[in-house]
Amino acid sequence: MLTYTLRRLLLAIPTLLLISLVIFLLVDLAPGSPASEIPLTVPPEVREKILESLSVNQPIFVRYLLWLKQFFWVEPLNGIDWLFGTNYAEGMQRIISYQTRSPVFPLIGERLPQTLTVIGTAYLVGVLIALPIGIYSAYRQYSLFDQFGTMFAMIGFSVPTFFTGTVFIIVFGVWLGWFPTKYDTTLEVTDWDSFVKQLRQMAMPVMVLGLANAAAISRYMRSSMLENMRQDYVRTARAKGMSERTVVLKHVLRNSMIPVVTIIALGIPSIFGGAIITENLFGVNGIGAALIGAIRGNDLPMVQTLAFIFAILIVTFNLIADVLYGLLDPRIRYD
Repeated sequence: MLTYTLRRLLLAIPTLLLISLVIFLLVDLAPGSPASEIPLTVPPEVREKILESLSVNQPIFVRYLLWLKQFFWVEPLNGIDWLFGTNYAEGMQRIISYQTRSPVFPLIGERLPQTLTVIGTAYLVGVLIALPIGIYSAYRQYSLFDQFGTMFAMIGFSVPTFFTGTVFIIVFGVWLGWFPTKYDTTLEVTDWDSFVKQLRQMAMPVMVLGLANAAAISRYMRSSMLENMRQDYVRTARAKGMSERTVVLKHVLRNSMIPVVTIIALGIPSIFGGAIITENLFGVNGIGAALIGAIRGNDLPMVQTLAFIFAILIVTFNLIADVLYGLLDPRIRYD
């Protein structure tokens, strides 16, 4: 299993380097530059110093290598300095945002807790709802519960989150007044009342995203369960006198989780990436809102860094899914 994991990890390194090059070139060659944001009244020598401080007057290949060095070396050293009070990264040039003229990673760190709180909770709720629905729908195929689960999944698949979110705001926020229509990012949970306020303002975005996530995962779970319940080993287990609970939850469920693990694992990076539409709809000041603001403001370093972080997360959780494959199916680890 260790050899399998190391092999997959080594394959991930060139993949990430290629992705980093593609992301850098696509964003860097896109229309819009920091020079266009500098007022025309600024003297040429001052303009040149500004561009030099942003490292945008160098050849593109030099800028790419500098960005890689900053991402993988300078920023981790700054993180170590922040944690342990050292000064390893003192004087080193960091990835600077064009909009705020401040390092990118602290800005991302400020937004990350909001995204993890709301989007992470929504994803967890979606998974916890989807798995039981998919398992029981497969076990009771064509029953009333299965038909209700199919209708639930169809709604989650076909209705976009911006429409669902707008309906939730009108019904639960405006008509009924149960939940606030906008997320208060300045709220600090210090007592029971503030905790209740936090739950109330999280309720609608969590429900909207939870519905979308649960719809997809429950269908994969149901299809995988149905495929495995028709296999010979299930009939053999029943013929041996095993209880239906043991057959379904021990034998069928473990084999059915293999494809579902991929869907769940590859969906986890979306938590860190934020739900761009939902965050903007409910006013959650998270990573998704930061990405939209960076795109609108031609903040190329912020866009490049966020896009590459998303790519790293996707490759990482793809690796985790492969390892979990080996744990769930012993045949894979010896392949």
